[in-house]
Amino acid sequence: MTSNQLQDWQPAQLPAATTLAGHYVRLEQLDPARHGDDLWQALQGAEADPQMWHFMAYGPFASRDDFAQWLDSNAAGCDPLFYAVIDRLSGKALGLLSYLNITPAHGNIEIGHVCFGRAMQRSVQASETIYLLARYAFELGNRRLEWKCDNLNLRSRRAAERFGFSHEGLFRQHLVRKGRNRDTAWFSLLDHEWPAMQGAFERWLAADNFSADGQQRHSLTALRTD
Repeated sequence: MTSNQLQDWQPAQLPAATTLAGHYVRLEQLDPARHGDDLWQALQGAEADPQMWHFMAYGPFASRDDFAQWLDSNAAGCDPLFYAVIDRLSGKALGLLSYLNITPAHGNIEIGHVCFGRAMQRSVQASETIYLLARYAFELGNRRLEWKCDNLNLRSRRAAERFGFSHEGLFRQHLVRKGRNRDTAWFSLLDHEWPAMQGAFERWLAADNFSADGQQRHSLTALRTD
């Protein structure tokens, strides 16, 4: 019989109040005073994607004041721990997301509450954002990184698979969202899987993987399975 005993297991560390810097973006802990106006434009203004709110438990917001209250409540807690995504070229906040369900004793942590403006969706900035959060999660000693979404949210499911998460199953009638049933699809990325995925991310994010007009030469999926 194979032993399930973990050798020298130590609980993971909690995420610290630190900025995560990449080449295209940096992730700053959410500060409504600094990030609020940019996020309002990205998530509710002309740059917004109205479909983004369909699968969220909140939004869209009727007023700037309602949006500000939502940002304030997000910034006040440590689980979920929210980050604003700052485009390094423009200096503007283009979206936000969080860690949540942070359980250091078991080495589990989740990425969720992903709210990206239209400019970030399917972009190198979006991919680098997930890379930075995944890298930091495993640097903290986590064994398991989770991604969950409504099973009808095809964009989120495809993103999880592209980022190397494995589909684990379906929690049927798991939640009620805005008066609708939510069957929740569960995905995970494990610590022993991360080194290969990290290498694929870093090869994909390298400057020589993009042409002068910004087109990728090799897809992340191709590099992950290479």
